[in-house]
Amino acid sequence: MSENVIYSINGPVVKVKDSTDFSMMEKVFVGHQRLMGEVISISREATVIQVYESTTGLKPGEPVEPTGSPISVTLGPGILRNIFDGIERPLKEIAKQSGAFIATGSDVASLDEEVLWDVTMKVKVGDHVIGGQIFATVPETPLIEHRCMIPPTLEGEVIETVSNGQYNILTCIAKVADAQGEVHELTLCQKWPIKTARPVKRRLPISVPLITGQRIFDTLFPIAKGGTAAIPGGFGTGKTMTQHQLAKWCDADIIVYVGCGERGNEMTQVLEEFSELIDPKSNRPLTDRTVLIANTSNMPVAAREASIYTGLTLAEYYRDMGYHVAIMADSTSRWAEALREISGRLEEMPAEEGFPAYLPSRISQFYERAGYMETLNDATGSVSIIGAVSPQGNDFSEPVTQNTKRFVRCFWALDKSLAYARHYFAINWNESYSEYVTDLSRWYNKNVDPRFLRDRQEIMSLLAEETKLMEIVKLIGSDVLPEDQKLVIEICKVIRVGYLQQNAFHQDDTYVPLEKQLKMMDTILYLYRRCKEVITTGKPLRLVMQLGLFDKVTKMKYDVPNDNIALLDEYPTMIDSAISTIA
Repeated sequence: MSENVIYSINGPVVKVKDSTDFSMMEKVFVGHQRLMGEVISISREATVIQVYESTTGLKPGEPVEPTGSPISVTLGPGILRNIFDGIERPLKEIAKQSGAFIATGSDVASLDEEVLWDVTMKVKVGDHVIGGQIFATVPETPLIEHRCMIPPTLEGEVIETVSNGQYNILTCIAKVADAQGEVHELTLCQKWPIKTARPVKRRLPISVPLITGQRIFDTLFPIAKGGTAAIPGGFGTGKTMTQHQLAKWCDADIIVYVGCGERGNEMTQVLEEFSELIDPKSNRPLTDRTVLIANTSNMPVAAREASIYTGLTLAEYYRDMGYHVAIMADSTSRWAEALREISGRLEEMPAEEGFPAYLPSRISQFYERAGYMETLNDATGSVSIIGAVSPQGNDFSEPVTQNTKRFVRCFWALDKSLAYARHYFAINWNESYSEYVTDLSRWYNKNVDPRFLRDRQEIMSLLAEETKLMEIVKLIGSDVLPEDQKLVIEICKVIRVGYLQQNAFHQDDTYVPLEKQLKMMDTILYLYRRCKEVITTGKPLRLVMQLGLFDKVTKMKYDVPNDNIALLDEYPTMIDSAISTIA
């Protein structure tokens, strides 16, 4: 019988009195059902543990068993296509055992230990290997090759290997002797603590955009590979749908979707949609390069905090193989609420709105694990983090949104009025910003065209001017405005409806290549300049509006298919010929 027993229970927080057997951040098993927990506080009087499962039925006096290791995840083939809970338990396997609800103390292996993988060895006996080096490869899915790596802390000489063939994840496929002569067995999987960032050789400067095919992101507010972005918005403004569209179309190799504290029916919708989506780049199911972590609002609150770190660790593992990974965290507000609840049960001094004083440092630790890296095996990979924030009452001044804003360089503010007007994406172009534009300018100039960023700047200026003019229009109406200012309002309507608004269900508008985005901007700005020339000759804007050019240019996103972008080159001629009739 263990000498360490439960002294008190307060929701997910359990205390053990008068024990020196535990260390900080250590994984423990609590009670007769062996519930997974983590040590979060140690004093001379008591050890405090947060339990990642429901403590219903737990009683004082039940044993608490230390393990000597931190909370870790199993990394190996079989992660992709899988659906895990916040502590990397496979939900499909749990469903087979206990049905729709997770039974307390469910002990299921994270990865399937029976399935055989086709292993190709990349090292031979006598090779000197270092941490991070790839020693075997496995075709995990038709899209992704799994590259098994030497653990980062290991260096030595290969003394034994198996031949190429089929093996499960627990089979020893190589042995390495380190400098002290100790022999280490290598399998297809390894463990890594979720709250420790995986090591890299160096952090590279951010210089490549994460191409999404969504005009408002690629043009106005771009995010870089290895960058961070926040999507704040109230209920019903489209945070989840925005992340779905980004997950489907962004040019990341692998998607990690973390549903942190979201409603169960919403997570069900995510799981069903992702299983039905076809990856447009390969015509394979999108799940071939996706891992889903589902931690719904009715699951234990402590596991909600762990789910974010679990997703990050899986992303870093694939980054170390040389892949570009995008994490969709939906939503970090629910994660912060879990921190607040546990902090309250620990009777810590609350800060603003009851959140713990260490909320900013936790948010920064999360976003700082993003980056464009040179890995230990000299490859390059990245982790890009796109986190949704759910401010109560759409109040962007609340602590989670404000602290997130400090640590991200891309802020995509969702607007309730745009969402209710069915303007998709409902990104408010006045409140949003991206600090990556300067970092990415060289890439855009080299790979697209120097006109791209010039057009972007001109469109941003027009939208800013329209905002000022609309304040005047609200007060005294549009009739008193001079013709050139009326033109700004009309051309911004084309920009808003014809360019920024995007139809996710239209085959040519759901994804738009950068070349088409550039030509669309060129066309809109050409129309603006030609109309301005007409107005300076003294003719009223009304004459130009009667030509129907504005409607024609607004509909070009539907009229010009992505496989025939050259049709946009005919628009300037059409504009000239129409305007010549009134010049």
